[in-house]
Amino acid sequence: MDFNLRTYLAQKTDAAPLAVFRLLFGVMMLFSLIRFWANGWIETLYIIPKFHFTYYGFEWVKPLEAYTYLIFIICGISALLVALGLKYRLAIIIFFLSFTYIELMDKTTYLNHYYCISLLSFLMIFLPANAYFSLDNLLKKTSFRTIPKWTIDSIKLLLGIVYFYAGLAKLNSDWLFKAMPLKIWLPSKYDLPFIGENFMQQEWFHYAMSWSGMLYDLSIPFLLLYRKTRWFAFAMVVFFHVFTSVLFPIGMFPYIMIVSTLIFFDAKFHHNLIAIIKSIIKPFTRIHDIQNKEAFNFKKQHIVLPILTVFFAIQLLFPFRYLLYPGELFWTEEGYRFSWRVMLMEKMGYTTFIIKDANTGSSFLVNNSDFLTPFQEKQMSFQPDFILEYAHYLGDHFSSQGYKNVQVFAESYVALNGRLSQPFIDKTVDLYKEKESFQHKTWILPFKDEIKGF
Repeated sequence: MDFNLRTYLAQKTDAAPLAVFRLLFGVMMLFSLIRFWANGWIETLYIIPKFHFTYYGFEWVKPLEAYTYLIFIICGISALLVALGLKYRLAIIIFFLSFTYIELMDKTTYLNHYYCISLLSFLMIFLPANAYFSLDNLLKKTSFRTIPKWTIDSIKLLLGIVYFYAGLAKLNSDWLFKAMPLKIWLPSKYDLPFIGENFMQQEWFHYAMSWSGMLYDLSIPFLLLYRKTRWFAFAMVVFFHVFTSVLFPIGMFPYIMIVSTLIFFDAKFHHNLIAIIKSIIKPFTRIHDIQNKEAFNFKKQHIVLPILTVFFAIQLLFPFRYLLYPGELFWTEEGYRFSWRVMLMEKMGYTTFIIKDANTGSSFLVNNSDFLTPFQEKQMSFQPDFILEYAHYLGDHFSSQGYKNVQVFAESYVALNGRLSQPFIDKTVDLYKEKESFQHKTWILPFKDEIKGF
């Protein structure tokens, strides 16, 4: 077995697929950041709010007022440099740090695809994505035809984990046997041409979408790996993600996944793409004397491989951390994030807060709109860690205003996947005394139903 592993690690492969992946990744990230800025979301999400929800352990990561724009500029420039393959190593490190900082600034904006981008960019730090078809080749006057095979396989593995784990998460009774939450979402798309007023309203279509989505996620990594089914699989990728983009406002993620799956194609395909790009830029370039070497010499492979082994072990195990917590995952959300659970629930809540003087018993109701934007209030209303963090913010705020013996209580009702609203938070618990941790939140009331599956 050790011999087989050594043999695999010594294998070389064409450098073109990784070069194309680097180029398309950088272009898609640059476009995404420009789109984010152009839509005014920097101001809406990071500048205007008085309060920002933070990730446990990363409370120090906060928007920097007007300087937040500078972070986006730095991130955008680094994305461009990654695409060009110019000062690649420094550029991808800066991109990873700046993008992840943006992601961590406010938990309200959490999306699975932001997490995916952070992981991909971290992985790319350790890959020779500038070995071929990059401006670094011009600077060093050297280009490499081949790179270690595992460098490309590592990206395929990460994409495979994202898809396969998303499929596993769909193996639950709500998704498969109740077609939830698609049964809630799809009928609202009545304005779509041709299908909005007929298919979208049919219950059989809701079930068909649920089951096909599960089967797609579980099978697509394997269909992409197998040469004879690759084009069929890619057609499915394009159809699935374009259709998803039409139905749901999930931004650039569908298109990022489409271009990312191109890395599963063989080198000839990528050389054809590079030839097309070269023909487009040819009028703007001149011939350079570059020495084409056969194999890229990965000098620090003995350091990189242990790091990536730990990285992938975490990716394989971390999504199952929910098993360490009691209660229904969709209800408590303990272990829900960062586990590729994509669009699995429709959850709405109504949460109010009471500030009370522990000595006198006098109390008053908080107007959430005084402190939160509508989007923040919506997200806070059904997520326990949001509720706890906001309770502490309120406690600190009113204590600083001169109120004595402050206690913070929450009255919360939440509806999950079409069920009737249920009490969510124990309203007798002073949340100001509760501390955030990785421990189970005992003040979350039990879920009065059962969802079977992963």
